[in-house]
Amino acid sequence: MLDQALDFRAESDVFFALLDSLEEHDWSRTTQFKDWTINDVLAHIHLGNYLADLSLQDSRAFLDFIRAFGRTGKKGASRLAATHEWLDGLCNRALLQRWREFYTAMADRFADADPKLRVKWVGPDMSVRSSISARLMETWAHAQAVYDVLGKQRSATDRLKNVAVIGINTFGWTFRNRDLPVPADPPYVRLDAPSGEVWEWNPPQDENAVRGQALEFCQVVTQVRNIADTSLQVRGDTAQSWMSIAQCFAGPPENPPAPGTRFRQVGHP
Repeated sequence: MLDQALDFRAESDVFFALLDSLEEHDWSRTTQFKDWTINDVLAHIHLGNYLADLSLQDSRAFLDFIRAFGRTGKKGASRLAATHEWLDGLCNRALLQRWREFYTAMADRFADADPKLRVKWVGPDMSVRSSISARLMETWAHAQAVYDVLGKQRSATDRLKNVAVIGINTFGWTFRNRDLPVPADPPYVRLDAPSGEVWEWNPPQDENAVRGQALEFCQVVTQVRNIADTSLQVRGDTAQSWMSIAQCFAGPPENPPAPGTRFRQVGHP
């Protein structure tokens, strides 16, 4: 049984509980992420899940879908518009139910799969373990925009270690993705987990390090918060460069949100 698949389902279940509490008008509320609505966010997550599951079950069908989806984009449609076209009108609460049914079955399939099996993706191939970990990361990260617009407090759990590991593992890729030289000495990272545990990566050093709450580290590498809006202690040129552009998700280079633009909207209707 693949633990990451169980964590993916648990993280999805928590997000489902939040979305299940929405009133109909809430689905059209605009978030701080690219002005997407809550419905847009869920549509994006569901498509990503569908693609990861398709890649696990049928790599040829996955590649065919990606090519067809790309042709839609070449016709001028944005990825979000193409996503809604694929959904064919499915939205809001009906989409919520479809998403839940799908991720539940998907989690079971990944839980029973060989964690080392290589699967296709829009970027480099990855292991089954990495694929489902990435889906957990995407679900957790995109959910933040919904928590923020609703003004909801969010509880952190040690499932965040899956996100932190992806953040650590994409240190070099963050620089290569921007055609920048990869620093030879990755920073020491010491994070305080929600449970009180301490998570550490790379040899300890004082002059090239990132220290602080695991939650805030995960918020930075997923680009749901700017490093300036956290209390992370960042020392050294390499650590500062990394945290200023950290990107743990696939795709072309994306800039972090500007300072002060992603936050919990307390008191907003």
